[in-house]
Amino acid sequence: MVTLLQVKSSILGDHSQSGALADEFVRRWQAAHPDGQVVVRDLGAEPVPHLDGERLAAFASDEAGRSATQQAVVAQSDALIQEVRDADLLVVGVPMYNFSIPSQMKAWFDHLARAGVTFRYTENGPVGLLADRPVMLFATRGGIYQGNGVDYQTPFLKQFFGLLGLQDLHFVYAEGLNLGDDPKQQALTRAHATLDTLVDVARRAA
Repeated sequence: MVTLLQVKSSILGDHSQSGALADEFVRRWQAAHPDGQVVVRDLGAEPVPHLDGERLAAFASDEAGRSATQQAVVAQSDALIQEVRDADLLVVGVPMYNFSIPSQMKAWFDHLARAGVTFRYTENGPVGLLADRPVMLFATRGGIYQGNGVDYQTPFLKQFFGLLGLQDLHFVYAEGLNLGDDPKQQALTRAHATLDTLVDVARRAA
């Protein structure tokens, strides 16, 4: 069975544009994969705790000597990592908040990036330990950032997923959503027009 992991990071719930685009992609994917499984991780509705000193210490602790609290922290991280390992395809909604990703997504990232588990250090730099698979990223922005030197999201997302070994990234942008009704509708129309092509990409990779 093919499994899709959908990750939502918006704090706007049903009013999220990134979530709506990702939802539409998932609907089209399900039509092409009627036997496929969809797992949803909603970081806005159920936030992952932000990284702090105690959680970092838990990740670094020896398994035999962990307290019950530390074991619970590691177990949560392990479960989030396993969701990614089990997925044949990731679909990620990424709104832009103050030029960056939502802090809820950063917290999720911090629980995925564990040395010796999802990547390892080598003399030539870090190497990802997860098997590559397609990652569809739906990036929504109020202004225009792509290609003008102030898009800090895209390089960061490429670097982070690359750290884990995920290189097959596909970005769909909907920009200018706060610039008026016409620019907003044009941006969403262009974004929706790419969805069938992405479904084909996912089908070939399955």
